[in-house]
Amino acid sequence: MLKANTLPDEGVQFPSTPRGARLARRLAVRRMGEWGYPPASDTSCTVALLVAELASNAVRHGGVPGRDFRVRITVEVPTRTIRIEVSDAREDRLPVRPPTPSAEDETGRGLLLVELLATRWGVTPRHPVGKTVWAECAVEAP
Repeated sequence: MLKANTLPDEGVQFPSTPRGARLARRLAVRRMGEWGYPPASDTSCTVALLVAELASNAVRHGGVPGRDFRVRITVEVPTRTIRIEVSDAREDRLPVRPPTPSAEDETGRGLLLVELLATRWGVTPRHPVGKTVWAECAVEAP
């Protein structure tokens, strides 16, 4: 059932709010189901967690008043790679490779989760404004 498919080529736009981040995660779970990965599968859970972390970072660190963020999920069938892209309007607040948080830290684990779950991840400039944080994960056939 895995086939080359994406959300619309330009992705789906969400409000830069916690609710928008939750909706992005739900959309990812629904898309994974369409590709043959049930919501409780490891693949669906991994993609949902990656989308949730990147979307919440877009809201928290990349939000600009009046500007939304965009999510795009694609699959490359031959390599069985799912790519998640979350774009926001802030180009000046780039994510950095996460240090290991201490037991006392209350935040700072989101990108650590991305680092652990993704095959690879990074950030690219988005023109004319903003950035896109992306993560890829290799998946098994559904």
